[in-house]
Amino acid sequence: MTKNSYRFSKKQQLVLSWWRRGNTKSYDGIICDGAVRSGKSFCMSASFILWAMTRFEGMSFGICGKTITSLRRNVIVPLIDWLSGIGMVTSEIRSRNLLRISLGRRTNTFYLFGGKDEGSASLIQGITLSGIYLDEVVLMPRSFVEQAVARCSVTGSKLWFNCNPENPFHWFKSEWIDKAQDKNLLYLHFSLDDNPSLTPEIKKRYHTLYTGTFYERFVLGLWSVTSGAVYEVFSQKRHVFDTIPANAEIVRYAVSCDYGTVNPSSFGLWAILSDGRALRIDEYYYASRITGIQRTDEEHYQGLKELCEGYSIDAVICDPSARSFIECIKRHGRFRVIPAKNDVLNGIRRVSSLLAEGRLMFSSKCKDTIREFALYRWDDRCRSDTPIKENDHAMDDIRYFVAQYMDRSDDFCAISVDRSY
Repeated sequence: MTKNSYRFSKKQQLVLSWWRRGNTKSYDGIICDGAVRSGKSFCMSASFILWAMTRFEGMSFGICGKTITSLRRNVIVPLIDWLSGIGMVTSEIRSRNLLRISLGRRTNTFYLFGGKDEGSASLIQGITLSGIYLDEVVLMPRSFVEQAVARCSVTGSKLWFNCNPENPFHWFKSEWIDKAQDKNLLYLHFSLDDNPSLTPEIKKRYHTLYTGTFYERFVLGLWSVTSGAVYEVFSQKRHVFDTIPANAEIVRYAVSCDYGTVNPSSFGLWAILSDGRALRIDEYYYASRITGIQRTDEEHYQGLKELCEGYSIDAVICDPSARSFIECIKRHGRFRVIPAKNDVLNGIRRVSSLLAEGRLMFSSKCKDTIREFALYRWDDRCRSDTPIKENDHAMDDIRYFVAQYMDRSDDFCAISVDRSY
């Protein structure tokens, strides 16, 4: 079956055509939320382009993701493939982060924006838009979303929001989803059954991979409160090994570091395999509060050297706030050091997914890592997703490693497309 021959479910068909149906076309926008892989994202982006190209000529629009990189990977690449299959001509100018799309004699410009932090709101100021699509909107700061919405001042402009659920106290849930009717927005909730491209076997896989909050949010599509262990999916039986498998094909080694003076320092030695898995084969973990003796940067560096003895290390991924230790590593000139990406919640999501897929494994020698997995908890006193800042040092260095080496390019992706539209 080709990418342009898939069928759409009834809910996906509504997403594609709500803006031209008599009973829904008067809405000022649409919100779609629900389970991962439920078929909402592609339908939203495709419908947004179809609406723009049949309603406007020579106008500007916005397409937003958490980052430009994730937006291109998750939205723009599959969208361009599909548009070419239905006769539209696309031209992307990467240096300007824009996409020009033509349909016959009509041409419109679609600007790409990343809404990763509070400073992102300034990137979208000043532009006038005829419509905007915000993918993964709950991962964007409120200031960016509100600025993006304010840019849509052209007569006939509409708003498009797409997301997976988060904490039920999230501002987007309370200010937009709960007030969708007041804001004259169409709200649609998606489940795995709304994507006809998913086979029963694939749907069963998602129901068995996840547990706890991640299962409730990503599989059931619920706005649920976090509670208990952060990594409920972790299992010593499934994720801990005594010896490296004989058939493991190791392609490189790396180290991830969470550095502390009063707090513990945790360094993990990783073997990255050709099949997309990563094995934490050893660790250095030093807690000065237990020993009563603080170590210097040089002493921690000696611990790093001993951990890496006999291995060719691709890079050391280090806690970005540990500036003095990063300089210490650079000064010795033995290891390439990279400041880590420290996005806590996205990192937790990614680690949880990799654990569920069986792609992160841990040697039984990594006793402090295994201990922290059992103790790392959500803070139930907070109205947002916040892990307690205890027993989190190995947990942090694991996130650093995953953000640097375990990219998402090989994630499963299901797309539903219908040529009969």
